[in-house]
Amino acid sequence: MLATTPSKNRLLFGITIMGMSALFFIKPITQNPNYHLFADQRTFLSIEHFWNVVSNIPFFVLGLLGMFFTIKKYHAIQHNTNCFVFYLGIFLTALGSMYYHQQPSSQTLVWDRLPMTISFMAFFSIIIGDYICITTGKRMLFPLLLLGIISIIYWQMTKSKGHEDLRFYVLIQFLPIILIPIVLILFKNDNPLTKTYWHILMVYVIAKVCEANDEFIFHHTQFISGHSLKHLAAAFAPLFLLRAQYKLTLKS
Repeated sequence: MLATTPSKNRLLFGITIMGMSALFFIKPITQNPNYHLFADQRTFLSIEHFWNVVSNIPFFVLGLLGMFFTIKKYHAIQHNTNCFVFYLGIFLTALGSMYYHQQPSSQTLVWDRLPMTISFMAFFSIIIGDYICITTGKRMLFPLLLLGIISIIYWQMTKSKGHEDLRFYVLIQFLPIILIPIVLILFKNDNPLTKTYWHILMVYVIAKVCEANDEFIFHHTQFISGHSLKHLAAAFAPLFLLRAQYKLTLKS
């Protein structure tokens, strides 16, 4: 078990409670129908929205490599199960996102978001294990995954009943992104992967910026859209982690 202090734990717990409480003070969030109107609508090789589809290939490759590496080096990786689930989520994200981008709609979007949630929650459990408590990180994997899946189910249930609400999903996606840098700062240690984790957070921010500027980027490049760049930028996250873990196994 890693050394922690009650004050740091209380601060982290307080931030979590505030984030969860904020849900009760904002109105239900609905999916903007314009979200599916991506800037790059081009068709190549009979594949609609070609670049938004094929830009998921890095997720497919890195997810497979990550799962294979985790199985092969299972006993050399500290959070072996958590890491395997993370890479599994990356692999499934490729499949789900490809499926969604071929026919963008609220119905297919669920298969894009569900595997992403799996990766987010698995990564968060890895951070917990590395900086707060190894045992807790392993034990939190299933509950976190369950929360992520429930957030998607809740969104779908509210949508089917005519009062769509994405608040729970938004919390599940963005609260860990707020908590992770706080954990890295509060529970600082000599973990060799710390720099890698910061790099992963950095590419996540870059990916979100690209996504928000989908049309602007496509208009100025006339070649690639912001959403396609989002996929390529986000793929650096599993690449950075896999590369760092590979280097660590060489030293062990």
